Amino acid sequence: MRITVLAGGIGGARFLTGLRGVDQGIHDITVIGNNGDDITLWGLRVCPDLDTVMYTLGGGISAERGWGREDETFRVKDELAAYGVGPSWFGLGDLDVATHLARTVWLREGLGLDEVTRRLCERWKPGVRLLPSTNDGVETHVVLDDGSTVHFQEWWVRLHASVPAREFRLVGAEDARPAPGVLDAIRDCDVVLFPPSNPVVSIGTILQVSGVRDAVRTTSAPVVGISPIIGDAPVRGMADACLAAIGVDTSAYAVGAHYGARSRGGVIDGWLVDSVDEVVVDKLESDGIRCRAVPLWMTDVGTTKAMAQQALALAAEIGR
Repeated sequence: MRITVLAGGIGGARFLTGLRGVDQGIHDITVIGNNGDDITLWGLRVCPDLDTVMYTLGGGISAERGWGREDETFRVKDELAAYGVGPSWFGLGDLDVATHLARTVWLREGLGLDEVTRRLCERWKPGVRLLPSTNDGVETHVVLDDGSTVHFQEWWVRLHASVPAREFRLVGAEDARPAPGVLDAIRDCDVVLFPPSNPVVSIGTILQVSGVRDAVRTTSAPVVGISPIIGDAPVRGMADACLAAIGVDTSAYAVGAHYGARSRGGVIDGWLVDSVDEVVVDKLESDGIRCRAVPLWMTDVGTTKAMAQQALALAAEIGR
């Protein structure tokens, strides 16, 4: 079975640990990662979501933080602060810096981000094929209520999404083209999955890259998503602040409706909601989306694997 997953960072990576465990070694999994979080700091190109997937599946992620390396130190960050070199709100760990140095060197040599990511994954062996959504430089910027604009990382990390956002802009999207292999991975697979990643600034950003949304809409494979909202609250992070900015309620129903049924011009065929949100199943079914209520808390690899199995079962049901 060939599975293609459009994934953000922590939520997507954790889902993938369960998916990878389903019939280990049989499924061919391609992950299309979000580039909107990418940022250049201290001359280094940083790709947070790609790295989180790579580190998580490669066994190097910090279990406590959910991002960055395990057993990390921050001596370089402290030294930069001593020199008065900012920004102080974003910290790269000493081990993590090596990843960004390698990426930046290879990019400056003229390699595409897809090839750079492949080289990085040669070390970590994540057990999936990890692709950036695009090789072109794109970054999500946030327009605040006062009209000023900041990089998404500053809004998320420094401001903790506490300042209301008016709009999200994927800078560079007008010229961005899908990375090699991205469209084929969507068109030629057996199942497309949207994990419980942020629907606005993770999966939504991937869908903004030219040709990706159309490929999802027209693929012959069933497309199944998993709600990142349980009981009207985000599973993790501040997705509610992102949803509010685009006028979508923080609920399992609203996010499913935001994606919309492919039969009605949207991008999903099926939608998993948590058992506590079972009341919305019939409403989503009436919207043309096949919906099932199952446990969605990713408390460990076992529960995450069970959730992935439910997503594949729904896809198989849709495909019949």
